[in-house]
Amino acid sequence: MCFPRTFPAALVTDVARRLDRGGADELWIIEDCFFTAGPSLVSAALTSTERLTVGLGIAPAVARTAAITAMEFATLDALGPGRFLPGIGHGVQSWMEQMGVRPKSPLTTLEEVTTTVTRLLAGEEVSFEGKTVYLKDVKLDAPPVTPPPILLGVMGPKSMALAGRVAGGVVLAEPATPAYVRQSVEYAGSPDGFVVAVFAAMCVRDDRKTAYEWTAPWLGWRIGDNHPGVTALPFFDEMKKLFDDSGVEGLVGMPTDWWTEIGAIGTLEDAAAHIDALEAAGVHHIGLFPDPEVEHGLPQLDYVLELAKR
Repeated sequence: MCFPRTFPAALVTDVARRLDRGGADELWIIEDCFFTAGPSLVSAALTSTERLTVGLGIAPAVARTAAITAMEFATLDALGPGRFLPGIGHGVQSWMEQMGVRPKSPLTTLEEVTTTVTRLLAGEEVSFEGKTVYLKDVKLDAPPVTPPPILLGVMGPKSMALAGRVAGGVVLAEPATPAYVRQSVEYAGSPDGFVVAVFAAMCVRDDRKTAYEWTAPWLGWRIGDNHPGVTALPFFDEMKKLFDDSGVEGLVGMPTDWWTEIGAIGTLEDAAAHIDALEAAGVHHIGLFPDPEVEHGLPQLDYVLELAKR
């Protein structure tokens, strides 16, 4: 399950414990400016559980220096050895500008940060002088025994290719459809051992129409935004025409198999079918992303636990 940025921080330990006790595999913490801080929530989730893997999706590359990012990741790995998955991304550039850290070249910056953080986590002493990253004789006192793979939270073809060159994998934002997964891995060059984590849109209800009605406005926004998760769909042109002609109501009436391709949306069986399709596409880690409003999103945790039992 994902822990949306809008959930109160104090909920994270209860959510993590329920997932841990209920047999779910993972909790993904969402860090967006200027909401809750990711590493703090990851720490709380790791220290309150025994077996749960906790992912960070994602730390903006320039929000912290490369050395501090490596320190954070090494510390979190020490709190839950083998249970932490770190993600780094460009960050929303308007947010980076608000903080005065917007880089001239986000792609170059992400490459420098990923490369140097990877080396630091491997226990190297690093000196580096790049366009954004500067390090002089920096070495972590306690690097991880087994460094976790750094996953890049990126979208575009150039960034995917970068992930394939310098990172351990990717984190794909919702809607991470199976078609989008396959496209992204292809852009990355399909390297050996490449880890794919995704956030899957989740809305489980007793009947499909209710779930579709709840989710359709969000899907319309993603269509209008040309999110690659939907543009990669083989039926995107038909879906967009339907939305252009009939709006949200048109989306509600889409075929069930379209909805199942888009997310864990509909009945519990539909959600299970979406998870199966993601795994068949080569996904290793799935974070089911509930409604961001606590009163609607938190009850989805019960369905996550039901799915975990299958």
